[in-house]
Amino acid sequence: MTIRVTHTHGEAVAVTAANGTEILRYVYRPDPDPFEARKPYAHPVRTLSGRTVTGYRPHDHRWHKGLQMTASHLSGQNFWGGNSYVHGEGYLRLPERVGSMRHDGFPEFRAEADRLALTEDLTWIENGGEEWAREVRGLTVHSVDEEAGAWALDWSIRLTNTRSEPLVFGSPTTAGREMAGYTGLQWRGPRDFTGGTVFAPDTDAGAGKLMGSQGPWLAFTTEHDDVDGHSTLVFAHAPENLDGSSAIHESHWFVRSEPFPTVAFSWAFFEEFELPPGESFAYRYRLLIADGAWDRDRVGTHLAGLPW
Repeated sequence: MTIRVTHTHGEAVAVTAANGTEILRYVYRPDPDPFEARKPYAHPVRTLSGRTVTGYRPHDHRWHKGLQMTASHLSGQNFWGGNSYVHGEGYLRLPERVGSMRHDGFPEFRAEADRLALTEDLTWIENGGEEWAREVRGLTVHSVDEEAGAWALDWSIRLTNTRSEPLVFGSPTTAGREMAGYTGLQWRGPRDFTGGTVFAPDTDAGAGKLMGSQGPWLAFTTEHDDVDGHSTLVFAHAPENLDGSSAIHESHWFVRSEPFPTVAFSWAFFEEFELPPGESFAYRYRLLIADGAWDRDRVGTHLAGLPW
């Protein structure tokens, strides 16, 4: 299935399917509110039939913006946005801790008939203006399959510490709050994903029991409001993410369907990890965005047909 790519320079990149549905908008212009941790994000993300599957600035967490790379606890700074968790005091409004990610350009940008592949340079900046890290981010839209009613988005990160001291990655859980290990690439769903069904390759345990678990993929399905239809999102790790000999730190799922829908590929759920000065780490992720309520077998078969 062919796609059309539109780049509004200085603002956003949009991908539209052959049927006229804008399936992805990647916004990289600076956000207006620094407390929300200014950084690029993907919203709206839609299925091929036009169902919106990302939420933007929800009333409960204004800093949740579709799909975005985050770091909730990073050497005392908050690159997630919003309130910061402090052990013994709870969540506090500490704007002096909130950092940002600056878009520096697209060194590679390849738009083909059925595929978009771009590379983005970013700088992670702490609240006082010091540049802490360089990121090379990759986004690829591919496998747009009208018959299957699905398409795929690959998102990669390679982060290099530019400080003279280690960067320490953590989460609210590493700071003392139980089972709140959110950090890393995070998806926030719209309200009609609330109470949706969550399952993994070997279990239908649901979001509550899958919180903090590990696995190659996680799926989230819902029935939409307003329209008669379901959507399925699948969050998948590249094989090397789960390889203890290559990944800088093991990953766990941060997942909720209540009181609001969210999934994060948490890279520091239960334990902190350090990135030494001048060193880098990398992860690759895949999201499958599909129409319909897919089951485990259909998810597994489709993912198997999308080699890394």
